[in-house]
Amino acid sequence: MRGVRWRRVASQVGRSVAVWAVSTVTLLLLAGILPDFRLRSADGDSATDIAVTAAFGAGAFGLLSAVVWPLLVRLLLLVPALVLGLLVFFLNGALLLLALRLNPAERGAAAPETAVVVAAVMSAVASATGAALAVRDDDAYRRRLYRLSDRRRRSGPPSPSSPGTVFLQLDGVGHDVLLDAVGKGLMPTVARWLDHGDGGRSTHRLTPWRTDWSSQTGASQLGILHGSNHDIPAFRWYEKDTREVVVCNRPTSAAELQRRAVGYAGHGGLLTVDGASRGNLFSGGAEQQALVLSIATRRRSRENRSRAGYFAYFSDPANAVRTALSFVADVGREIGQSTRARLRKQRPRVSRAGLYPFVRAFATVVERDVVVASVTGDMLVGRTAVYADLVAYDEVAHHSGPASRDAQKVLEKLDRSLALIENVAEHAPRPYRIVVLSDHGQSPGETFRSRYGLTLGDLVRAGCGLPVSRRAERTRSGAEARAAVRAALRIPVEEGGERHRPARRPEPIVLASGNLGLVSFPDVTHRMSKEEIDARHPALLPTLANHPGIGFLLVRSDEHGGLVLGANGAEIPLAGLDDDPGPLAAFGPGAADAVRRTHSFPHTADIMVNSFHDPADGEVLAFEEQIGSHGGLGGAQGKPFLLSPLVLSAPVADGAELVGAEHVHRVLRRWLRESNGPQVPLESSEERAA
Repeated sequence: MRGVRWRRVASQVGRSVAVWAVSTVTLLLLAGILPDFRLRSADGDSATDIAVTAAFGAGAFGLLSAVVWPLLVRLLLLVPALVLGLLVFFLNGALLLLALRLNPAERGAAAPETAVVVAAVMSAVASATGAALAVRDDDAYRRRLYRLSDRRRRSGPPSPSSPGTVFLQLDGVGHDVLLDAVGKGLMPTVARWLDHGDGGRSTHRLTPWRTDWSSQTGASQLGILHGSNHDIPAFRWYEKDTREVVVCNRPTSAAELQRRAVGYAGHGGLLTVDGASRGNLFSGGAEQQALVLSIATRRRSRENRSRAGYFAYFSDPANAVRTALSFVADVGREIGQSTRARLRKQRPRVSRAGLYPFVRAFATVVERDVVVASVTGDMLVGRTAVYADLVAYDEVAHHSGPASRDAQKVLEKLDRSLALIENVAEHAPRPYRIVVLSDHGQSPGETFRSRYGLTLGDLVRAGCGLPVSRRAERTRSGAEARAAVRAALRIPVEEGGERHRPARRPEPIVLASGNLGLVSFPDVTHRMSKEEIDARHPALLPTLANHPGIGFLLVRSDEHGGLVLGANGAEIPLAGLDDDPGPLAAFGPGAADAVRRTHSFPHTADIMVNSFHDPADGEVLAFEEQIGSHGGLGGAQGKPFLLSPLVLSAPVADGAELVGAEHVHRVLRRWLRESNGPQVPLESSEERAA
């Protein structure tokens, strides 16, 4: 403990000396530029004398700024804000003149108006230098976050003594990936909570859960936050009644999906009681919202608009410097990592050029820092329930692979964020229970296009007897971070190749959601049956079902209600999947139930296509340009985790499974009730038993 204290003191002293040195150089430069500012006597001085004068002046100004400035501010608290804002410059200039006069040799001098300019530049340089040197210092960062939230904490109402709850979603981190990272020492905070290797006492329990067929953030987070993900067949799908392509990370679509979920579930969401939603696709019914995609298209109050979190965070120059430096470093890191992968000819590999390094840095640095700052602010004001999404791992794993070294580095940084939030909880006005969970995992594997030289759309067109381009076009990735970037910059999230209102044409619309594909015929207003598809395109279903890159198809049947189709003419009615899973056997337990549930949705596509899955290595074939994918069945993508404090009741009884995002929602609501009494809406007896 003593060694840690001395290292902290040494670090602070080192930063102070460095700021002093930079300020000295700044004074020398300003003296050479500004005619009315000098650091030597009228008779002239040696270079050594001038340097000593600059060093003395910089030190004296820094000391006066640290000691005298707070006293001046306290004395001027009654001055109107506008007048005080104007006085700041003159008072700062006066401090500089005083610092120069304190020099016994009295070599320095400046005109009053020049002193104002010099003092302003000196303050800016000192602040930027101190922030840059503290960029890796979590203690300094935490202190800045305290200052950022202190005003709201003091002005807010007293917090109750009952515990609050923070739900932190590590987007895309699968159960097995988390355990592997803990075993390798990449996530010491999680390891300590689980008592892995330090001989301590466990404070948390780790529970795996199983996603629905649509294993992606839109379906999972909507179910977790709002209690219903009914009629979410994929990440993107075509709705025949509205003639629109719905995309979960498009703000207009997210707002509509949230509206439907609220109506279907009959309540506002998990966070309706004094809740905050940070960095999510959906609000969860929270009054306090920042970086929430479903409100990005609506006019909100200044505090609740989608980009409010960015403004609040970057209003502190130290935060801006810290994040900007980390952003530039991460862009350079990604360029280096992708170049190394290309030179080594690693396989599988997807393109990481263009704007991707900046998108990645936004997810791994900007979004992470802003969301963590928002969460710590919520804790310091005593918010009852906070739900936040950290998308960094998901973005990197899509392009580098779920088990890559790049992705593991991101897990290390996420663990540091968990430690920071845990430390802030010690200073919050109420106790907090930290629940960490993921919305899905990621399954590795090369893309469908790279293995077979054509996209799913090309294969569908060939099966329909339509012309196919000789050069397969890339299917754009639908990673969540890209939508967050567009929302932050006010750029509409309209993805290439997806027309908002496709015409009623006979050609099929083919959409991809990870390793899940959807084929719809827009000129037919209802969901087509197998018999209708065979009559129109007799070769289409056999072409798809017998392709080695496809695991199974789901279609409606006039005779059987629903059919799962596989290779070699396999046709299994949905009612008979329990006795004969057929092509679903490779996808493990629960696959039949997931497929049957999706079949019941009103907007399920005419043909649902799930890629091949190899149970031996967990690989799938993404229909998008991703080597780590999720969205369908197969592998680790369907096995996320729930890490909960032991003081909360067990998520499920011994031997039971936690299946589906809606089930997770009921568990989280139960935990809120345990901590803070009955929630709104009151739960039914069936929900209490879940």
